[in-house]
Amino acid sequence: MIEFWTNPMSRGQIVHWMMEELSQPYTTNWLEWGPGGNKSADFLAVNPMGKVPTVRHNGRVVTEAAAICLYLAEVFPQAKLKPEGAALADYYRYTFFCAGPIEQAVTANSMKWQVPEGRDMMAGFGTYENAVNALEKMLSDRDYVCGKTFTAADVYVGSTVDWGLSFKSIPTRPVFEAYAERLRARPAYKSFKAINAARVAEVQATP
Repeated sequence: MIEFWTNPMSRGQIVHWMMEELSQPYTTNWLEWGPGGNKSADFLAVNPMGKVPTVRHNGRVVTEAAAICLYLAEVFPQAKLKPEGAALADYYRYTFFCAGPIEQAVTANSMKWQVPEGRDMMAGFGTYENAVNALEKMLSDRDYVCGKTFTAADVYVGSTVDWGLSFKSIPTRPVFEAYAERLRARPAYKSFKAINAARVAEVQATP
């Protein structure tokens, strides 16, 4: 059994999607923000950062959405979400490209932080435009990160694109829109979205 801590309005949705793709039993611990939730002593004992998503499997805690997705693909090979052979290069490359440079670029752009002229090499993402263009170029000649086959990399990269389009932190481009539409058609995507929407409605209905 996988123990899963999340909040419906957070990056926890990335791992919730992964959970639904696995088709394995898991328990969901819904956390509110604040002292009684993600900052509670009980949760801080699991993850001292007080961050979601967090999972515990076989007594081991895993944090960080990208790491969780790749870990779960590894330990549940029956789900066939980890590729083999040459496809592993793009699998790891673009998962961590989105977890690193794209995440940094989107955050900096949203916060309106400017990299000083001539200091691009010191920033992990270079520039926002270059990072986004590189992501677009990768997706322009394939259906999924590893070609024709959906993998755990698409859960993470796909969440980056899907959320980026929704919140306009990634520009609307045909390549991104087409990729997102392929992902949104997946049963597991629809399932985790419905679960999270129901939780949001439940919380909002609570006096």
